[in-house]
Amino acid sequence: MFAVLKTGGKQYKVQAGDVLRVEKLAADAGEKVQFNDVLMLGGDAPVVGAPFVEGAGVQAEVIEQIKGDKVIKFVKRRRKHSSKRTVGHRQKLTLVKITDILSSGADKSGIKAATGSAPAGEVAPAAKKPAKKAEAKAEAPAAAAAADDLTALTGVGPAAAKKLNEAGIESFAALAALSDEQIAAIETVKVKPEWVEQAKELAKG
Repeated sequence: MFAVLKTGGKQYKVQAGDVLRVEKLAADAGEKVQFNDVLMLGGDAPVVGAPFVEGAGVQAEVIEQIKGDKVIKFVKRRRKHSSKRTVGHRQKLTLVKITDILSSGADKSGIKAATGSAPAGEVAPAAKKPAKKAEAKAEAPAAAAAADDLTALTGVGPAAAKKLNEAGIESFAALAALSDEQIAAIETVKVKPEWVEQAKELAKG
């Protein structure tokens, strides 16, 4: 018997003994989980759901939490003084082994339902960007005690300082506390590594 299940916005055809890499699940290694979104059961008497097969489930054991291959995103803007940006990303995944396929009674098995640690594929890309901006803007000022003159940094003019302020960075301490992820999320201005290093020195006083 095989089953077609849905998780993390993707569909997988599985049978007992298969090992899968799925979008990150909220479960620890060695823990048993159950996928309840079963689209189809195959075998001698195939069953197709509408959209899911009622009472069916796929049980699995979490092997470990892993990361996928690194993906490089390179952006170059024309007529923007050779503006370039390179960002790397490694998708968080969960390695699971399929242990059993239930054609019925899955709702009474008592095994924890497989759920993602965060919604995957549900939010449009256009809606994600403001969230990142808001996160960087909300967290960065946490380290700031008072506004500083950012033009004191080499290479930062009034225009760049204004864009940094718009991103919520108003002090040397706030700039020095930025993580690589927060820097990548700032789209109003490209934050250079030397600015961060200088800000760390100036923040020390």
